[in-house]
Formats: sequence, C-alpha cells, structure tokens
Amino acid sequence: MTQASEARPPLPPFTRETALQKVRLAEDGWNSRDPQRVALAYTVDSLWRNRAEFPQGREQIVQFLTRKWERELDYRLIKELWAFDGNRIAVRFAYECRDAAGNWYRAYGNENWEFDEHGLMQRRYASINDLPIQESERKFHWPLGRRPDDHPGLSDLGL
Repeated sequence: MTQASEARPPLPPFTRETALQKVRLAEDGWNSRDPQRVALAYTVDSLWRNRAEFPQGREQIVQFLTRKWERELDYRLIKELWAFDGNRIAVRFAYECRDAAGNWYRAYGNENWEFDEHGLMQRRYASINDLPIQESERKFHWPLGRRPDDHPGLSDLGL
C-alpha cells in the first residue's frame, strides 16, 4: 500500500498547470535513464503495458527499464500533454536513440496514465511505433539528461 511519505506532487485532481508539471517531471525522470529513480514515481503494484511487455510493480519496472536503456543508447525523450481529467493524464511523446550498431530510431507514442491520491502512477498504458532515421534527421540534440527549458517541444518541432 502507498504511504503518504511517498507522495509525488503535484497530486490529483489535476489542473492544466499541474498536469503540465506532472508531464515535465515524468520526462525529466525518464531522461535521467536511472531505472531506480524512475520506478519511484509508480505505485509498488503499478500495472504497465509497454508494447508487448506487461511489467507489474516497481521491481519489474526497474528490470524493464534497465533492459531498455542497455539497448536504447543516447536516449532523449520529449513528452507533451494531450489531455487530463481528475486523476488521469494522456500524453504523446517521441524519443530518439541508437542501437549498438549505430542505427538511429525515433519512437512515437501515446501514454495513458492513472494516478493514486498520492500522485504515484498506478497504471501506464503505452502504444509505441519505431521509425528508423538517419543520424542527420535527428532533432533532439541536447546533452544527455534533462531537456533544456529552451529546447523546442514536439509541436514546435513539427512532430
């Protein structure tokens, strides 16, 4: 069970401002590429659907993310708020990464999130498509880590 000491503001019900904050916090966490850090944003019994994988709980989330970032190198992600209501947020996202052979990809997707009263994500449903790109087609060029505040978002980049 979630304890209040694990609260992850902003808390639901979300306003436009707090939904935007939640989306940016999630983006920042994923751009850290730190599975342990990212997993703390989810309930201990969180349910996911990510492509054909269905991690359940923080331990499986950490395992999933560890595998993901071992093969998705130079990972950079942008998330954008799509809609929100009560304790739910929908986002669209894109990320760029390369594989060990140096092939670049841009993944596009949508996520539906549901939060508990402490602001922890209890459900995450992701639908994702991958597009091979040339290195010259990359649009995410900031240093690894948090996207700078002045870097364009998805809509600004025409994505």
